[in-house]
Amino acid sequence: MQGIYGVKKRVIIAVITLIFCVGMTGCSGVNVSRIDAEQEVALTDRWSDEDSRLVANEMVQDMFSFPWFKRFRKEHPDKEPTIVIQRIQNKSHEHISVATFVNDIKRAVMRSGAAELIVSGEERERLRDELKQQDMYVPEDMGEGVEADFALSGTINSVVDQLDGKRVIFYQIDMKLINLQTTREVWNGQKKIKKLLERSRFLF
Repeated sequence: MQGIYGVKKRVIIAVITLIFCVGMTGCSGVNVSRIDAEQEVALTDRWSDEDSRLVANEMVQDMFSFPWFKRFRKEHPDKEPTIVIQRIQNKSHEHISVATFVNDIKRAVMRSGAAELIVSGEERERLRDELKQQDMYVPEDMGEGVEADFALSGTINSVVDQLDGKRVIFYQIDMKLINLQTTREVWNGQKKIKKLLERSRFLF
């Protein structure tokens, strides 16, 4: 009899456990909600769109605070400086959308109203090809009469250090502005970001 009761007891426990598991599975689900595109959502310690936007805004603001800008406006009171964005290299350990960072820089420059942007030769050729594919008239000298006064370039680097469930990622963004007439470096900006990720030893 005890053997039968023991079997029944194990069956009952198994059924209760199964019901509990099914109930937990039914309660769990995917919840999707819309949030503001400007709101930062830090799910990892990796480079984010918020990092890109903040770095671009701060570096552009710093760039126009240097003496070259006041000097140019004094020498050319009726002209805004024209800037071409050259190569910005990602030398970090992870994939970073350089195109997004460049667009954030462009937006920051245009929003400031302090300078004008002109497209690079590569972008100009791509635009010319796109217009030709649409059977639109494209002058051979399109954009060639507009010359940049300054060229902006930079790099994104990173260093990773981790130990005992902790990881620190250090990002360093270096940018420089070159006067294309004198080939002098008139601005050199640097922005550093440090992120700490801690993993719990006990996961529930």
